[in-house]
Amino acid sequence: MGTFPAAFENPNYQQQKSAIDRAFNDQYESAINLVERHASKIGVAMFRDATSVSFAPMRDGKALEEADFASLTDEERDAFQAGVSELEGMLNDELLSLPTWKRISYEQLRELNLETVKEALDPLMAPMFEKYAEEEVITKFLKEMREDLDKVIIDQFVDDKSSDSRDETSRRTMYEEMYLPNVAVTHTSDGGQPVVYEPHPTYRNLFGQVEYSSDQGMLITSYRLIRSGSLHAANGGYLILDAEKLLTDHYLWEALKRALKSKTLKIEHPYADMGLMNTTTLSPEDLPLQVKVILIGSREIYYLLQDADPDFQEMFRVLVDFDDSLKRNDDTELAFARLLKDRVAKEGYADVTDKGVAELIEYSSRLAEHQKEMAAKIGDVFELLGEADFNRQLAKDEVITDIHVKRALAAKKHRTGRVAERIIEEIVDGTILLESEGQAIGNINGLTVMQIGDSSFGAPARISTTVYPGGKGIVDIERESNLGQNIHSKGVLILSGYLGHRYAQQFPLDISASIAMEQSYGYVDGDSASTAELCCLLSALINVPLRQDLAITGSLNQYGQVQAIGGVNEKIEGFFNVCNARGLTGTQGVIIPKSNVINLMLNDEVIEAVEAGKFHVYAVEKADEALHLLTGIEPGVADKEGNYPEGTLSARILKRLEEISKLGHEDDEDENKDDKEGKSKSDADKAKDKDKKD
Repeated sequence: MGTFPAAFENPNYQQQKSAIDRAFNDQYESAINLVERHASKIGVAMFRDATSVSFAPMRDGKALEEADFASLTDEERDAFQAGVSELEGMLNDELLSLPTWKRISYEQLRELNLETVKEALDPLMAPMFEKYAEEEVITKFLKEMREDLDKVIIDQFVDDKSSDSRDETSRRTMYEEMYLPNVAVTHTSDGGQPVVYEPHPTYRNLFGQVEYSSDQGMLITSYRLIRSGSLHAANGGYLILDAEKLLTDHYLWEALKRALKSKTLKIEHPYADMGLMNTTTLSPEDLPLQVKVILIGSREIYYLLQDADPDFQEMFRVLVDFDDSLKRNDDTELAFARLLKDRVAKEGYADVTDKGVAELIEYSSRLAEHQKEMAAKIGDVFELLGEADFNRQLAKDEVITDIHVKRALAAKKHRTGRVAERIIEEIVDGTILLESEGQAIGNINGLTVMQIGDSSFGAPARISTTVYPGGKGIVDIERESNLGQNIHSKGVLILSGYLGHRYAQQFPLDISASIAMEQSYGYVDGDSASTAELCCLLSALINVPLRQDLAITGSLNQYGQVQAIGGVNEKIEGFFNVCNARGLTGTQGVIIPKSNVINLMLNDEVIEAVEAGKFHVYAVEKADEALHLLTGIEPGVADKEGNYPEGTLSARILKRLEEISKLGHEDDEDENKDDKEGKSKSDADKAKDKDKKD
């Protein structure tokens, strides 16, 4: 800005400005002198200062003092007043053109200033006009700025008396604040469509805002304090948002829908409509909005929005539902290895050996709970890779091997395994009653999974059953105590359907039984214990002991088929840990549904024990197979008449159920007989009473 002070301080400008001022002063002086000469002729003295003209009477060529004015005669006074009136009239006539002189002088000075500014400014702006000659919007802005500069520069350097106190830095800052464009968003011409991810979607971060600065306790703003948001940056392209974060603010969700519907982007105070705005603000021009919004989140949020918001289905029509797991084949394993390589390069880890990659793939399959799939959630694998590299550093090895991955897994299990270890300790010391050897009637070891935070572990639990004659049916103690959840209660109810279908075709199913999950003090859910409950129930019914060195899991249907369950690996490892802590006998093992074999991704300790014959995993398809393993007795196959071979489990079960049914039938007959006898006796008593009365 140093150009402009120099231009206005140039001798040529100062000479022309002085000439304009002098011309005006000469006209003014000429008029005043004319009146002054006439005043001398009529004997009136004229005085003038910077702002006014005054008159006084004269005597002997000298103006009289105010004190001498009283000594004048009336005629002299009247003559003086008449002279003053004449002079005032003459003065008014002579100065009648004063406004015109001033206007002419002002116009001349204005033309001089404009010409001076033009001479200084045009050489500076000419290159800018040439550079942006094809940009219509920029050229228009430059023209408007050029016109405004004339006025502003003249005000600052000519009329503003305080401009002398401004240094060059403050002048530059002032002009930057007045004219420097406030670039809301920038896109390169060869950058393609913008793709923007907003990690923190708030109203201001999405729609922008008008900021304020404090000036002597007052909030002030200007166009330079207008800030853009993510929608501005993504305009013409794509905006990616986390649905869960977006929905934390209802006002924000509604504002986003409003903007997308109207295809208009406004920068305004988010709560202005609520009357919470108490200071003056700017209203930036609305912008056309053309953007594709991509929401990322869980399936639950998508279906929640679909049900709760009628606009959602219309505005977000395209659903992309990603699988939780990937098929495990040569191509996906190679892609997985490449992804690990990218992570290693990005984080600066050491290289991973083939065995290390294989171990990470096995871990991914364990997360997916499937031998032929890998978990699509790669974050857990990356965390394990980072910890494996840390173990490599501790061991001062050059590359990450399967040993480091296994150490990381063991460390993670130890960190999150406090509760699991405590449960095993309580089982071993007898606090929790659970046998892993011998046989027992009406008791069986079920397999459960507990989840705490992001870790889950298996914990065996004893299930007990009692059976007695009666018509109550099968009572689920967990349900009766409000601890059994819906799916668990469904599994227990299915037992009645199975027993009725399998054994109660010739007589009614007339038993009472109670089933309980021993030492369970929390909510129980899931139907994976239904097969174990059936075996336990039949054991109590016919007094046949069950092996306690086996634990069982599996969901049962009404036809006795054993169905798949979840958490099979954790369940097996939970019972194995108990048996291992007590000492493996070689006969211990677990019974699982055959359909869960594909889900087996057991840890190395269990696999080694199975290979050595110290622990066993049995896969069954039907409840009869599980009963055979647990009792050692053949279940038996029915002939065409529905009879089972003597001595088989099914034959014994049928016989016992028939006995209970007949026992219940006899009780009913006895009750009916008592009712009849009571009625007959009553009739006889009535007859005796009648005789007495007669």
